[in-house]
Amino acid sequence: MMSQHESHHIQELQAWVSGRVQGVGYRYFVVENALALGLRGFARNDSNGDVEVVAQGTRPALERLLMLLWRGPSAALVREVQVTWRQPTEHFSGFHTRWQ
Repeated sequence: MMSQHESHHIQELQAWVSGRVQGVGYRYFVVENALALGLRGFARNDSNGDVEVVAQGTRPALERLLMLLWRGPSAALVREVQVTWRQPTEHFSGFHTRWQ
C-alpha cells in the first residue's frame, strides 16, 4: 500500500498507445480526460501510427488516465499500451495536443 506521501508525489507516465488510435479523436479524448483529472502533459501522433502520451500528476490520477488510455474514444481500437513510470523530466503547463 502506498503511503500518503507517495500518493501525492508528482510522477510522470509515458505511454505509447498502438492500434486504431489516429484519425479517431484519440488525442482529444486524452486531453479532455487528463484535464478533468488535473494532469499536465501532452498527447501526440507518432509517424508509426501510435499515439504518445506524457502525463504528470499524482499516481492515483495517472492510474485512472492509464485505464482510460486502454478504452479510448468509441471509434478507437486500442491493441497495446506500453507504459514507463518516471520522475518528471520537464515542467508542463496544462495538457495539450502536440504536433510531431
